[in-house]
Amino acid sequence: MAILIDRDKHVVVQGITGREGAARTRLMKQYGTQVIAGVTPGRGGEMVEAVPVFDTVAAARDTLGAIDISAIFVPAPLVKNAALEALAAGVKLLVVVPDRVPLYDALELVAEAEACGASFIGPNTLGVLSPGSGVLGMMGGRAAAAQEWFYPGPVGITSRSGGVTTSAGYYLAQSGLGLSSMVHVGGDSVVGMPHAEVLRRFESDPQTECVVLCGEIGTSQEEMAADLIATGQFTKPLIAFIGGKAAQSGTRFSHAGAIIEGNRGTYASKVARLREVGAEVVDSFADIPRAAQRILQRRSVSIPKERTLMDNDLHWKSAISHIKPNEIRLRGYRIDELMGRISFSQAIYLALTGELPSPAVGQLLDAIFVSSIDHGASPPSAMAARTAASSGAPFNAAVAAGLLSINQHHGGAIEDSMRLIQGGMTLAQEGSVQQGAEAVVAAYRQEKKRLPGFGHRVHTADPRTQRLLEMSSQLGIAGAGVTMLRAIEDAWGEASGKRLPVNVDGALAALLIDLGLPMELANTFFMMSRLPGLVAQVHEEKTRERPMRSIHPTDYEYDGPADRNPTDEN
Repeated sequence: MAILIDRDKHVVVQGITGREGAARTRLMKQYGTQVIAGVTPGRGGEMVEAVPVFDTVAAARDTLGAIDISAIFVPAPLVKNAALEALAAGVKLLVVVPDRVPLYDALELVAEAEACGASFIGPNTLGVLSPGSGVLGMMGGRAAAAQEWFYPGPVGITSRSGGVTTSAGYYLAQSGLGLSSMVHVGGDSVVGMPHAEVLRRFESDPQTECVVLCGEIGTSQEEMAADLIATGQFTKPLIAFIGGKAAQSGTRFSHAGAIIEGNRGTYASKVARLREVGAEVVDSFADIPRAAQRILQRRSVSIPKERTLMDNDLHWKSAISHIKPNEIRLRGYRIDELMGRISFSQAIYLALTGELPSPAVGQLLDAIFVSSIDHGASPPSAMAARTAASSGAPFNAAVAAGLLSINQHHGGAIEDSMRLIQGGMTLAQEGSVQQGAEAVVAAYRQEKKRLPGFGHRVHTADPRTQRLLEMSSQLGIAGAGVTMLRAIEDAWGEASGKRLPVNVDGALAALLIDLGLPMELANTFFMMSRLPGLVAQVHEEKTRERPMRSIHPTDYEYDGPADRNPTDEN
């Protein structure tokens, strides 16, 4: 049997009318989860994925009967109220998917869940997947893929990383080992159901013969799991893999909760404690399936011979390109037939999305890529590329140095800005665009956070922003993303008394939302745009400057062509 989710559990989705809520509802339903209702205040009476929407969890319960589980897909500032509402309605298990939930909100939820005799997974979780039984949250990505990759069996997984959870499940399945349940406890420092609590559930599950625990540096979750073994409360074999072996004190490793403070939460302390109580700690992620096979063989659990590690590791699929003799196809199109018919920007869109864009979208994409092609020699990426080139590094290494410097504070604001705009759009579903913008601005001001996509260290009015937004309007592409961007700009000015202009990152974020492109690709648009500029910077450094020179970040002058106008040239 599975833990946490099965075919009989009734599930409600809070935030079902948002983009993520609707998409993950589709995933859960396709996988067989009984999603009986959705909740979005003010949207009662609507239908999403053939699921009725209610204004409150209590209204859904009163109409449809008891609700076992709530999957929460609302912006982080609204998570606490949504979770408290579900607990008040008698829901006993919550899956809190959003990240960046305020720490004190998470602590309050821990206390309230305990008082209600309930529990929750997350925050910052992909959720739970029990092969053949159901999915909670967003694990698996697509139902067809999850059903193909994961199948029922004797191994349970508890993990602090979403990507590691699914990767461990995939490699176990490919080695012939089915899964009872996979649980992503969440990546934050405070979670509702840490490893130890998940192990208690696996202990009482007759299907689970052994458990894989994927831990990380930071917090004391892994030590708590070891204490559970030491006290005899968990008796099944445990295989542990701990990430962050090379991290030093003060280092954050991947997640908010994976940070070493002094001697607390170190790799060495976790490994030592787990081995002390008899857990098998593996040094390599690839060792997990082999360790599980050995343990199950000792326990006389049969492993299907037709699925072995060597047989299946080499087989994989790709939907991007297909190569045959004298023929190259990109997303089904012959590349030689695309040449001369579509622009490079349209080809990029095709590679990323699988579909050819319209001419209008292609024109806007051209402008997007031109907008960030270069911004002088002072940005970190240009300085890094030039410094590497000055040392004699080849083109690929020097350009790579520039790309590697693109991060949170340089070129990395587009994704954060998309989250800001999307948060405002989600909040606007409960009221007007103005109310959504005001709410998200209030949340950022309360936390004293800088608005990503607004303001610029050089420009008081970024000329690229105006041009991009004008083009998007003229081409008929500007939509809800641009509308919310402008509303947030107005709301910030009203709240602070100081207008903060939209920069190119904010404009790109809004346009990528209106183009329907996924958030995880946001910053790659800056990288693709900046790449030719970095090549130019490296080439100039190699051909005009002496090697190993001292490069001043701002004390340089421009000596290129005088101002020119493209409309004056043939």
